[in-house]
Amino acid sequence: MKISPAADAASPLRDALGAEHRPAVGEVRIVSLVPSLTELVCELGLADRLVGRTGFCVHPRDVLKTVPKVGGTKDVKMDVLRGLAPTHLIVNIDENRRETVEELATFVPNVIVTHPCAPADNLALYRLFGGVFHCADRAARLAADLGAALAEAQAVARALPREDVLYLIWREPWMSVARDTYISATLAAVGWDTLPADAGARYPEIDWQAAWMAGVSRVFLSSEPYRFRERHLAEVAALSGRSAAMIDGEMASWYGSRAAAGLRYLAGLRSALAEAT
Repeated sequence: MKISPAADAASPLRDALGAEHRPAVGEVRIVSLVPSLTELVCELGLADRLVGRTGFCVHPRDVLKTVPKVGGTKDVKMDVLRGLAPTHLIVNIDENRRETVEELATFVPNVIVTHPCAPADNLALYRLFGGVFHCADRAARLAADLGAALAEAQAVARALPREDVLYLIWREPWMSVARDTYISATLAAVGWDTLPADAGARYPEIDWQAAWMAGVSRVFLSSEPYRFRERHLAEVAALSGRSAAMIDGEMASWYGSRAAAGLRYLAGLRSALAEAT
């Protein structure tokens, strides 16, 4: 599909590295290497311009069944991607390897680098995609919905005392998230502060005997990237000596069009657990 040039935006369209992007002209062929942003591309009405995605890009399932896979987020099949002749490549600082992106940039004309670190960062992401791909109206609707969801999350956070929580993403070794991650920022929006507070890595290994464990109010077992299941709850409760609960990892970690729904899910979970307690 071809699209026509649009009038320049009031301010430049810049990605996470500060690179300026112009509204797309002519045929647009998008490859996304970021699952949550593949979902955003479709939500913005751009599914017919999506010519490639990773094997981890699974939402929306019915739409993506016919979109070619180009490998994983970190093990990209260069020859396959090159053959798709993309005009735009969507990547993320955390999810894709720098050396891979640099190689792809040698033959993809437009590389859009993203790095949302908190739910509100999606507002700039919507504007960027809306401006580049001529779907500003759809992007504005997503922004308005996210603004409402942020307000709802803040209301829940104000209504309940803040809690320190442990959010598990892996088992053997047991791993959590640092406070400079998108997951931690999303949990904080509803009043859950992740521990450890001062992690040496973004995804630190957990020592169940660490002194900071005494401050943990509850433990969450995420559904991704490790597939925690109900059978793990008793194991974690025994190790931590704390109440353990399952949590939808996509709702806590996926940015893009999932941001508003994720905040509402977490706000609802926070309220439900508080009521149950």
